[in-house]
Amino acid sequence: MKLDIALLAGDGIGPEVIDQAVKVCDAIAKKYEHHITWKPALTGAAAIDAVGEPYPDETHEICANADAVLFGAIGHPRFDNDPSAKVRPEQGLLKMRQKLGLFANVRPTFTFPSLIEKSPLKKDRIEGTDLIILRELTGGIYFGERGRKDDGNTAFDTMTYQRFEIERLAKKGFDFAMKRSKKLCCVDKANVLESSRLWRETVQAMEKNYPEVEVTYEFIDAVAMRLIQWPKGYDVIITANLFGDILTDEASVIAGSMGLMPSSSVGSDVSLYEPIHGSYPQAAGKDIANPLATVLSAAMLFEDMNMTEEAEEIRRVVNKSLAEGYVTEDLADGGKSYKTSEVGDWLASNI
Repeated sequence: MKLDIALLAGDGIGPEVIDQAVKVCDAIAKKYEHHITWKPALTGAAAIDAVGEPYPDETHEICANADAVLFGAIGHPRFDNDPSAKVRPEQGLLKMRQKLGLFANVRPTFTFPSLIEKSPLKKDRIEGTDLIILRELTGGIYFGERGRKDDGNTAFDTMTYQRFEIERLAKKGFDFAMKRSKKLCCVDKANVLESSRLWRETVQAMEKNYPEVEVTYEFIDAVAMRLIQWPKGYDVIITANLFGDILTDEASVIAGSMGLMPSSSVGSDVSLYEPIHGSYPQAAGKDIANPLATVLSAAMLFEDMNMTEEAEEIRRVVNKSLAEGYVTEDLADGGKSYKTSEVGDWLASNI
């Protein structure tokens, strides 16, 4: 198969972890006789420095015409520490999601047998955890009306949802549930928020189309607690943009490291694959960042392209690296560690 993949390395450790995913994908392509054309493009702080815009039109064209997008990370401290900055790297991410129509963020959460003791949570609580959180990505408070008034002393952000935005995200959730254990949990704050009442009303109306799926409704504050107490109680979770942002980062603790969790952002035409961690600027250029989340994101890319065997091969070699201790310093636990680039080379050579 021939694949055109847009390659958005971004900022901080983004270029370093992306390089390792490319090594792995190229090794897969060689083994399974595929051909990948990589199409690099600028985004984030790197794009601001180059052209003054965090998601340039040229980058959008490359992404829109690709079969998929492999993405690193964006963000830079000089923007984080400047509240008055008019242009920010994160604006590029929001713009990309909106222009590409990436409405559903899919974040699996699972445990690795060889790392189960590294989680801060008790083994009996998390062993066997295997859940998916679907976060609505192009609506809600991140895209609602916002501003200041009263001479800047009052700020507001508006959480707005339209029914069709909820329906298309919920449909993805129901479809996932049908392929898994037929359990779906809709997370909202319907006891307080009108937008959440629309969520609950909309999902309830869709239940009749999926009679085999057991649907539950829980408040965000309760789920934030139960996700840590008993994550095995969940299988597929659907929720709004803000709530999903918080829950997915919380869920990463279950595996023991944000450097292990992959994700995808799904649209109607093209999808994007990225690790859930940020740009980690303190580690940029040091060749110490964990590339496994990015590599596992590439596995999700292959799986969504109906290349199941290729995806499983990537997961196999990642699990082998963890079991044999061929890992970066964040997972070495005081033992021998390897550089980012060395881990990438090892993974590729073991495919």
